[in-house]
Amino acid sequence: MRKEFRLAGTGGQGLITAAIILAAAAAEHTEYNAVQSQSYGPESRGGSSKADVIIASDEIDYPEVKNPEILLVMSQEACDKFVPGVRAGGMIILDETYVKNVPQVDAKVLRYPISAKARELGREIVANIVALGLLVGVTGIVPEDAALEAVLARVPKGTEELNKKAFLAGIEAAKEINS
Repeated sequence: MRKEFRLAGTGGQGLITAAIILAAAAAEHTEYNAVQSQSYGPESRGGSSKADVIIASDEIDYPEVKNPEILLVMSQEACDKFVPGVRAGGMIILDETYVKNVPQVDAKVLRYPISAKARELGREIVANIVALGLLVGVTGIVPEDAALEAVLARVPKGTEELNKKAFLAGIEAAKEINS
C-alpha cells in the first residue's frame, strides 16, 4: 500500500502543519512508514504553498509526490495549479469557501466549506485542522484517535480545545459527505 497526498493552498493557512500532523499520526500510531515534504512561495503569507505526504506499508525510497492520489485544495490558485496533476481515479477535497471553479479531471471531487466551518467554530485559523479531520474521515488512512492525539500534541498550548472541536467537525463532515 502506498498513498500519496498533497495539501495545497495559500501560505498562512496551516497546511504544512496539517501535513506534518498527518505524517506523524501515520508514523507514530500505525505500522506504516511516512514522509512529509513542503514548498511555498517567497512570501510566508499569501503566496502559494503545498505540502506532500506519502504513507506506505513498504520503505519509502523516493519521497517526492508527482501525481497525488488525494489532493486537498484550499485556494483557487492551488486548485488551478494542482488539480490537473491528480492521479486518474483519485480524490480531490476542496474548500468550497474559496474554491469556486474546478478544472475537469478524472477524480472524485468532494466539496465542503472548510474555512466557513472554522469561522463558525470561532476562528478561521483552525481551517487546516477541520480539513485534516475531513481528510482522515474520508480516507481512513490513520485511526481518528491517533490523528487527534497528533493534533493535540502539535498545536499551540491553550488552543487544544478549539483544535479538537475543529478536528471533530472535519470528521463529522466526512460522515455527512460519505452518507
